[in-house]
Amino acid sequence: MRADRLVSLVLLLRQRGRLSAPALAGELEVSTRTVLRDIEALSAAGVPVHAERGRYGGFALLPGFRAELTGLNHDEALALLVAGSRRGAQAFGLGSALASAMLKVVDALPESHRDTAAGVAERLLIDPETDLLARRLDGDDVPDPIAGEVRRAVFAGRKLRIRYAAVGRTPRWRTVDPIGLVTVREQGYLLASRSGEDRTYRLSRILAAEELAEPAERPDRVDLERAWQERGTRFRTGGDQVTALVRVASARREELVGTALAVLSEEAEEAEEGDVDGRLRLEVAFQDARHAEWALWKLAADAEALSPQWLRTALRDRATGLAARYGASTG
Repeated sequence: MRADRLVSLVLLLRQRGRLSAPALAGELEVSTRTVLRDIEALSAAGVPVHAERGRYGGFALLPGFRAELTGLNHDEALALLVAGSRRGAQAFGLGSALASAMLKVVDALPESHRDTAAGVAERLLIDPETDLLARRLDGDDVPDPIAGEVRRAVFAGRKLRIRYAAVGRTPRWRTVDPIGLVTVREQGYLLASRSGEDRTYRLSRILAAEELAEPAERPDRVDLERAWQERGTRFRTGGDQVTALVRVASARREELVGTALAVLSEEAEEAEEGDVDGRLRLEVAFQDARHAEWALWKLAADAEALSPQWLRTALRDRATGLAARYGASTG
């Protein structure tokens, strides 16, 4: 909305001083022409913004233009800034909104708290994108239009039509009754029901979403914490799901865990000679037999199914067939 953009423009000038039109356009993700129109609108509304010409020119506010938010002490301000540094909002498509909100919080703090709180917050890192071994810890990448459509349906209590790509299956459309959104380790999930049965959908696997006009069939109130725990229990124990004992290279652990439904147990094994990263022994749950075979096959020699035997046999047959194909001479 334009009103939000105008507020963000003023706050950018408040906190960073003089900025050029192209720099403002980049920050606000609009065209330079739009920035110039917004500057004119602010001036007409009485906001003291003026242009400074020259090589290092740009737009700036007259000194002293601000509005303070009183009542926040130093630790309260720090808590808000640290919360704003977490990446969970990305999974719900709220990353840009969170950045804008933090900009407003910093600007609205009293002078005595603003500089010290922001400075201390810079010395705290929450949920970094890589671990100490420089392995990237990937969260979900959900396009904003999809996340926004899902979010609106959840909040408005309307049915949602999604095109969903389940693991190892062809994407297809389905209509669900959205209940709530959950984020776990930077991965977002939609809790919903479909034909009266509980369903859980990974947001990153939703390829398209459409909020419908029809009201969702769902209870007026929900305990998401309890609902998540109940579904986790069913994930580990019910349906066509299978569990497997797997030995996996430490460097490929996140890839396996990101594919599996759940990790039931985990322990480290002693490193073998020549094995730099070491190996882990995990008991993991998969959606079904096909899912288990696919997940381990793509890890190649970095993973070994220790049990059940049928899974070892299936992977051996696959490898034998591939070896036979490439072992044959070509004409």
